[in-house]
Amino acid sequence: MVIGYTTGVYDLFHIGHLNLLKNAKGLCDKLIVGVTVDELVSYKHKKAIIPFEDRIEIVRSIKYVDAAIPQENLDKFVMWEKLHFDVLFVGDDWYKSERWEELEKKFKEVGVRVIYFPYTKGVSSTIISHSLCELTKK
Repeated sequence: MVIGYTTGVYDLFHIGHLNLLKNAKGLCDKLIVGVTVDELVSYKHKKAIIPFEDRIEIVRSIKYVDAAIPQENLDKFVMWEKLHFDVLFVGDDWYKSERWEELEKKFKEVGVRVIYFPYTKGVSSTIISHSLCELTKK
């Protein structure tokens, strides 16, 4: 059985999120999704619009997701030590970044593949949030 893992904030759930989860599930038998807790969202100097409890319930309800758990730490290796997943799915905006090249080496040592997925063009929670702000100004 191949266990896959991915994480995200999943605020203002959109088609890009769904594409990621659908594609990830197609490459593993069991997909575990870490949903970023509200306190950790602040690492991006942001605040989630949808509260954590609602976001995790939305993700948990997606048919491609076998389990949704709180992501309380940015270090994906800490979660691997708990879950021992086989594949880690990540957005391609991290590809070839210094941080992720180091993580890839660490994961390779324990037999974990890192697969980068392209972001869905033209959609993100940030774009949706900005659009909503602009609409409320009118």
